[in-house]
Amino acid sequence: MLLQLIVGSFAVTLTTVVEALFIGGAIQALERAGPWLAAAPHTRKTMLALLGVTLWLLAALSTCVWIWAALLMVVGAFEALEPALYFSVVAFTTLGFGDITLSQPWRLLSGISAANGLLLFGLSTAFLVEFLGRLRQAQALSIP
Repeated sequence: MLLQLIVGSFAVTLTTVVEALFIGGAIQALERAGPWLAAAPHTRKTMLALLGVTLWLLAALSTCVWIWAALLMVVGAFEALEPALYFSVVAFTTLGFGDITLSQPWRLLSGISAANGLLLFGLSTAFLVEFLGRLRQAQALSIP
């Protein structure tokens, strides 16, 4: 059980760092694009920025799922990539079909992965809400 907690904690730390790096990259890009995004006209720019940020955050979450899949293969929980990736997606998104499960030596990682996914999806959602709020506020200030 201790090994599962160590491996799970490592994965949570690594995926949280990855998510933070992606969000940091988005912040830098949005700061550079800020004046352009705040200037009228707003609708198409808002749609384009929302699309870009959403896809960027999806790339971050996808990277985290791949990290979990790789980790599950490294510890020997899966021998092939497809079931490891499938399980990672199902666990990380908290969907939990249950058609593929981890063996007893590694089953604690299922819950850790789900908790990790829940937190990182929440972080991504919070970032999107904050981004849209600040963008709309900046756009409102730019209207003469």
